[in-house]
Amino acid sequence: MTATAPALTRTAVNLPALGMAAAATVALAAALRAPLAATVAGFVVFGALHNVLELRYVLGRFAQVLTGRFLGVLVGLVTIIALCRLLALPRTEILVGYALLAAASLWCLKHRPLLLAAAIVLLAVAAAGSLAWPAHHFVVFTHLHNIVPLFFVWEWSRSPAVRAVCVGWVLVIPAALLAGAADSLIRVDGPVKFSPAATPLLDGQMAARLLAVFAFLQTMHYVVWVWLLPRYAPSATRRFEERVPALTGWRAWALGAIAACALALILLADYSTGRGVYASLATYHAYLEFPVLLALVFTLRKGQQS
Repeated sequence: MTATAPALTRTAVNLPALGMAAAATVALAAALRAPLAATVAGFVVFGALHNVLELRYVLGRFAQVLTGRFLGVLVGLVTIIALCRLLALPRTEILVGYALLAAASLWCLKHRPLLLAAAIVLLAVAAAGSLAWPAHHFVVFTHLHNIVPLFFVWEWSRSPAVRAVCVGWVLVIPAALLAGAADSLIRVDGPVKFSPAATPLLDGQMAARLLAVFAFLQTMHYVVWVWLLPRYAPSATRRFEERVPALTGWRAWALGAIAACALALILLADYSTGRGVYASLATYHAYLEFPVLLALVFTLRKGQQS
């Protein structure tokens, strides 16, 4: 099970690195001065589109992982999660989410029983904590989802510059914001508790910091899926198009644009309903990330990727 898309060549290394650095500068300014506006605007414009493009990349780049019975099991479990979101069943979603991680662990570690046993115990403990504090579970899940691109970019690129920029925007800048390095610059432009970044036990300045971090990471998350990987990892797109010929070329972009327009109309009619519909559909790209990450850690050996 290997990912064979070519890594970024040395001659092209500066363009994606500089592009991400420039995007991070703009995203940080927006996150500090108008974090809620940046969050909502990014969600409306890029939310649906980045779902489509991320699924295209993951299903193309990791075609040999996400296939056969394993893919069928994952899609089935994620569909249950999507229904749980539509029906507002958060604890059931948590349980099914951990079942999905257990299924992925079983697939990745079936020949390593000790590691599999440790993974199942760890998942059981984590599930107990999530069920005890479900609101916190979803806050953590939301923030984790925004930092996942670091692992996919790291796996894809061998460029030190690209990797360094990614570490900067995923880890260094958020850590600095959470430590209070930019408190004097943060201007919260609305109720912090309306943000998915909010946590029930925090308010005041720490809640404002979390909101700024969320707005920044969400924007950079979109940059990776809408610009960086579609532009510089074309082989993943080609492999996806071999699997799904109906979405070749411009058709995937058109699907994303149509979905974005439909979402915008629903949001204009009823913002809460729009968020609920989006959250349900977004389960497919959000939850499929984690089985792939497990495969990257335990199955896709270093040196087999190119």
